[in-house]
Amino acid sequence: MSDPRLPAAFLQPGISSFSDFLAEQAPDLLPARRAVPQGHAGDLAPHGTTIVAATYPGGVVMAGDRRATMGNIIAQRDIEKVFPADEFSAVGIAGSAGIAVEMVRLFQTELEHYEKIEGTTLSMDGKANRLAALIRSNLGLAMQGLAVVPLFAGFDLTVDQGRIFSYDVTGGRYEETAFHSVGSGSLFARGALKKLYRADLDRTGCVTAVIQALYDAADDDSATGGPDLTRRIFPVVQVITADGGRRLPDAEVAAIADQVIAGRMTRPDGPAAPLTEGDAR
Repeated sequence: MSDPRLPAAFLQPGISSFSDFLAEQAPDLLPARRAVPQGHAGDLAPHGTTIVAATYPGGVVMAGDRRATMGNIIAQRDIEKVFPADEFSAVGIAGSAGIAVEMVRLFQTELEHYEKIEGTTLSMDGKANRLAALIRSNLGLAMQGLAVVPLFAGFDLTVDQGRIFSYDVTGGRYEETAFHSVGSGSLFARGALKKLYRADLDRTGCVTAVIQALYDAADDDSATGGPDLTRRIFPVVQVITADGGRRLPDAEVAAIADQVIAGRMTRPDGPAAPLTEGDAR
């Protein structure tokens, strides 16, 4: 017997894409379908800034600072920008914070919906493609200054390694090697990781490297928030391995951040990188 409270479309076997289903049945609920007045709206909404990700043997780490800005104002000091997408992947947001968070929630529902309909999880490439489609649908708002440019990372069980994907505002998808960063402080974060990253880092070493990169980004980019010692606000760090993903406890992140800051007291520009491969060994 059908449920009179629900339309027939909700009670029939449907397509595996939740966003496509929503576009057919209730398109006004999609973030990209919202009506926005003409003009540039980028300075009217809080923006998330710097996200970094790096792989290591057996996993991948993603971290984000906690600052959101609105023009030259700090809109929020403890925003969270890194979210689990599913058991084996995570997404970090840069751009218009409100739309980005809605897009993340839609992406999470998209992956869960696919698993329930198909009885299996999407591949890493499939997940990356679905996120690209959501970004592409937001192009109209992006042209008005409400862009969302996330970073996606996860552990691919088929190849037994971490993978990282970046995007542009048109939904272009690009797989990155070893590490990557997005957001206003990304230039400085990537520069730091170029010197600090090694392919043989362990989990703790990889987490330390990305926190060092976020510190360097905050040092040169006013929109990126560094560790807040007074309020004890530290980056959100997600670690994903073959056993699944988990957010590192704040106490563990704080301990690593405290070590990084202690080192900066004697060397403000951070640890020196070796000049040659021989020195690295």
